[in-house]
Amino acid sequence: MIAGFILGNSQNNTHVAIRGIGPSLSQFGISHPLPDPTLELRDANGVLLIANDNWTDDPVSAAQLSANGLALSNMKESGIFTVLPAGQFTAILAGKNGDGVGVVEGYNLK
Repeated sequence: MIAGFILGNSQNNTHVAIRGIGPSLSQFGISHPLPDPTLELRDANGVLLIANDNWTDDPVSAAQLSANGLALSNMKESGIFTVLPAGQFTAILAGKNGDGVGVVEGYNLK
């Protein structure tokens, strides 16, 4: 899944959280959730800025996600917390071990 987003023309950088959800979707009746999602954040030129497999792999990002009420319920789900300038970005959700239904969520945290 590819999710593109644009951060406005602000002179200030923006705190952004991006979550890649798969396994926890089964609690909502999704019969084939993405078993182990990976998440990449790329800039407008396609340059990889940040990648994440399990959301707790990066303790700083995990702490910020938790502090903002965005902790993920399954350890295999992906999460990124970062600060970005104005511009165009792409979040790419993929399956590490198989395919299935997944969700990409993006949050602009001022």
